[in-house]
Amino acid sequence: MKKFRKVLDGLTTSSPGGTMGSPSCGSAAGTPTAAPTPREIDVQETLVSENFQLCKTVRHGFPYQPTALAFDPVQKILAIGSRSGGVRILGRPGVDCFCQHESGAAVLQLQFLINEGALVTACADDTLHLWNLRQRRPAVLHSLKFNRERITFCHLPFQSKWLYVGTERGNTHIVNIESFILSGYVIMWNKAIELSTKTHPGPVVHLSDSPKDEGKLLIGFESGTVVQWDLRVKKADFRIYYDEAIHSVGWHHEGKQFMCSHSDGSLTMWNLRNTTKPFQVTFPHGKIQKDGRKESCKPILKVEYKTCRNSEPFIIFSGGLSYDKAGRRPTLTIMHGKAITVLEMDYPIVEFMALCETPYNNEVQEPYAVVVLLEKDLIVVDLTQSNFPVFENPYPMDIHESPVTCTAYFAECPPDIIPILYSIGAKHKKTGYSQKEWPIAGGTWTLGSHTYPEIIITGHADGSIKFWDASAITLQMLYKLKTSKAFEKPKQGEGRAAELVEEDPFAVQMVSWCPQSRIFCVVGISAHIILYRFSKYDANTQIVSLEVRLQCESEDVISPSENENNPCFTESGSHSPQPHQQHPPSPGSRTPEGNKDSIPCLKVKDRMVRVPPGYQAELVIQLLWVDGEPPQQITSLDVNSAYGLLAFGNCNGLAVVDYMQKTILLCVSTLDLYGAADPYQRLTRSPRRNRQSTSGSIHLWHPSTHTLLVTMCYHSSSSSSKSRENSFSRSRSSSVSSIDRDTKEAITTLQFGESYGRKNDAVPTPCLWVGTSLGVVLLIPMSIPTDQEERMEEPVTIGPSGAVLMLKGSILRFSFLDCMGALLQSPYEVWRDPNAPEDPDRPRKRKLVHFSPSSSQDTCGDGHLAVVCSERQAKVFLMPSQSCLFVHNITESSFVLRADVVSVSNSVCLACFCANGHVMTLSLPSLRPLMDINYLPLTDMRIARTFCFTNGGQALYLSSPTEIQRITYSQEMCDNLQEMLGELFTPIETPEAQNRGFLKGFFGGNANTFDREELFGEAAAGKASRSLAQHIPGQGGMEGMKVAASGVVGDLARARIALDERGQRLGELEERTALMMTSAETFSKHAHEVNEKKKKMF
Repeated sequence: MKKFRKVLDGLTTSSPGGTMGSPSCGSAAGTPTAAPTPREIDVQETLVSENFQLCKTVRHGFPYQPTALAFDPVQKILAIGSRSGGVRILGRPGVDCFCQHESGAAVLQLQFLINEGALVTACADDTLHLWNLRQRRPAVLHSLKFNRERITFCHLPFQSKWLYVGTERGNTHIVNIESFILSGYVIMWNKAIELSTKTHPGPVVHLSDSPKDEGKLLIGFESGTVVQWDLRVKKADFRIYYDEAIHSVGWHHEGKQFMCSHSDGSLTMWNLRNTTKPFQVTFPHGKIQKDGRKESCKPILKVEYKTCRNSEPFIIFSGGLSYDKAGRRPTLTIMHGKAITVLEMDYPIVEFMALCETPYNNEVQEPYAVVVLLEKDLIVVDLTQSNFPVFENPYPMDIHESPVTCTAYFAECPPDIIPILYSIGAKHKKTGYSQKEWPIAGGTWTLGSHTYPEIIITGHADGSIKFWDASAITLQMLYKLKTSKAFEKPKQGEGRAAELVEEDPFAVQMVSWCPQSRIFCVVGISAHIILYRFSKYDANTQIVSLEVRLQCESEDVISPSENENNPCFTESGSHSPQPHQQHPPSPGSRTPEGNKDSIPCLKVKDRMVRVPPGYQAELVIQLLWVDGEPPQQITSLDVNSAYGLLAFGNCNGLAVVDYMQKTILLCVSTLDLYGAADPYQRLTRSPRRNRQSTSGSIHLWHPSTHTLLVTMCYHSSSSSSKSRENSFSRSRSSSVSSIDRDTKEAITTLQFGESYGRKNDAVPTPCLWVGTSLGVVLLIPMSIPTDQEERMEEPVTIGPSGAVLMLKGSILRFSFLDCMGALLQSPYEVWRDPNAPEDPDRPRKRKLVHFSPSSSQDTCGDGHLAVVCSERQAKVFLMPSQSCLFVHNITESSFVLRADVVSVSNSVCLACFCANGHVMTLSLPSLRPLMDINYLPLTDMRIARTFCFTNGGQALYLSSPTEIQRITYSQEMCDNLQEMLGELFTPIETPEAQNRGFLKGFFGGNANTFDREELFGEAAAGKASRSLAQHIPGQGGMEGMKVAASGVVGDLARARIALDERGQRLGELEERTALMMTSAETFSKHAHEVNEKKKKMF
């Protein structure tokens, strides 16, 4: 606990230079600024560095660029590997774990140690890793790096501790899973094939043990050669040479025949009794042409051959379609008896796998589902129904259904909002799914005690908005909103939006949501804003459209001296401009010079429309084309339900709209916001002297509206399109423009709230805080009628600009604290359904909730603290005196991308994310550094665009185009994270093998007598060459397992570890005893021989 006492200046007014908060008032971290005053305040700051720790919590979404798939049929968990070295392990909803290989090498193959709580990964850097899944956060136990050969295929037989590893050279090595040491037993390619063969058989593409005899290993080479290798006698039983390259092999469970898929689209069936040629060759999708030849087909990349007790076997394969059908989608074919079903997929198939009832490969397989991993989706097909329906996926795998363009994160939401959104969204769910339960149901997960309502909102390139329930570190879609429905579909040839944005004219750039009032605003890339209200009832409505002209040439800007005697703002609401509700001119309407003018980019629906329950569009605001130039994108937005006002800005200026009366209150350039108080000496530029002069750009005061329709900057066509492209990939504010900033001044952040517009104000009034890209903060006071009837009839008046404050860098965030350091929320209107039936006895009234700074200032009088954060600096001001109390220079070498004032551990702090990857927290109000961790370098603009903080010490960002990564910077949440995560491993008895019967066991070979240890152990096979592979112990070794084995399976895991250790020691003792006995027998034998020789000599 640290107490800060600071003498504050609350009475005297400073000179204009002092109010700018220049850096001279302090530059060190949390440096207080001296200001003589007659009174003081006490702020007891409770946050210390020990309250903060940064760690990843959970990753949601579809694994980006997947490469491999595996399934544990006993534990019923699924693993997916990716090109970036990530592994996602999925079980029942809530059981979702992400692991990352440190090397970042692509995952080639995954192999579960079935029902053992372990996973083997083979990566593109030719390294094998063994992961321990008996802890909530899996860790690598061992790694084995191959130095001279490249890994191409792995196979781990059920209940075996020996892993077969095929390589690019055609050799097969054997690895002990327990010690992760290479055996000296090697199947060399030149031993596997006949000596007379002159060509190399190619890389190993398949390895499997015979279901009939585990001592027989089937090796498939890429060239078409298949060898069955007898592991005991170390020679080939048979060799098959086929003309077409092999892609995969599938056994019949009896082990008497197998099936191969080939590069020419054929399937071949081979019987072990006669391996000279296949007894069946089929081209499932190859038709016979008129000349009698088969049409050429694409390769069948994988085939699975699964038997059933009561029906024909399933033959499932991917690929194999004929080449002549161009543009056909990727397919999965299911052959069941004579029936052939072709399932078309939306994306290319990466891998598929049939899920079977038994883990034993020598039993009837009984497949019940097939998991299909696509490039951008995961689907599971129900094989138990003849129409093969898909299961409804319980995981949020469709975040990227349309590319994510912005995110918002809300913790501690009103508890009723999630059930309401879910009930509305459930009405629009797809149907036709399988009625059976999701088959990937492994692991355990319980709702932790540290949960509260959380919502994540994602905006997408197609204009859709998705609301997600993010409570308890899970993610479930609640509700989807399509903003494009507010507009007419562009007709062929019109292309107004196409000229502005080649694709995705409805793409969402930012959202603003008030969970209490349920007012929702969306900013789109076509310089449009849509305001939505929430209703539980459907309605017939007509969307009101407002059009705002906010663009001009810089040579026409009125200088402050010319404009000095003119009012800068609307003084009387009776002259508020009327909304432009007329329909926009057609796209062909142009000025005499042939340029577009005064038309929006999109056309709003101008008829009554039936809208379903949920969010219903009420108002659309669009910026207009001016003189053939498209409007600049909107860079900032704020909406306040208590005031009924919406403010937005871009690089040209600021506009304020009264959405209750549907009127434009203010539309003014950035330069004209200052009036005579402009802190910068600006020179007007004319970047377009070579352009033809236009007659449609006269800028003047409209006598009927007193609204200035002027702006200060202008883009040429080329720079406009480039700026638009860059802005689309930027963060919510235009702070990223530090990378490519030009001289224009944009409105970068806006905030409504109760504050003091001028230094001599005695009581707080509604104000709009405006921040610009040049580090200037402006306060605009407003007068809003309080009575409900007056609010709908009387105008809102906006006064001249009050304070002018300055910081280094573009302004990112405003927040307000009372003088005790508690966060002051913006006032809001309590939600009421706009379409609910009217009760004549109880007329509905607006219920407003205010958080006035004066209401909690009994001890220290009126006033509040304003926290302002820019790209490089944070400052705390005392209002209304505008004294700068504390300053902290956040960064000199980089810049802040995102900043928010958030609640952590029953207090508040300022959280910042910098472009150099640092995540920082600062105390409030003293701005002491509490945490500074180099977490995540800014590798692409996606992270900058989507990173956001929220209360409770949480944050998120888009880690890939398809995945959301959530993190926490709270020590308390890090401590509770183990409790919140699901258990991947649950103790389950391994199903017993079926009784094969006396005759089958007698005549079925000696599979049960096969002892791999006897063949592959060091005693029999010797040691492998040290240069061939290098063993790397993992950080999660036996000691790590001891520490991490906790929770439900902790005792069992610890007991198992102890037994393993004891068994290992007993095994070592037994080996030593055996060696001693062997050496004693050898010595006795030699002694006996020597004795016999001596007798013969004498």
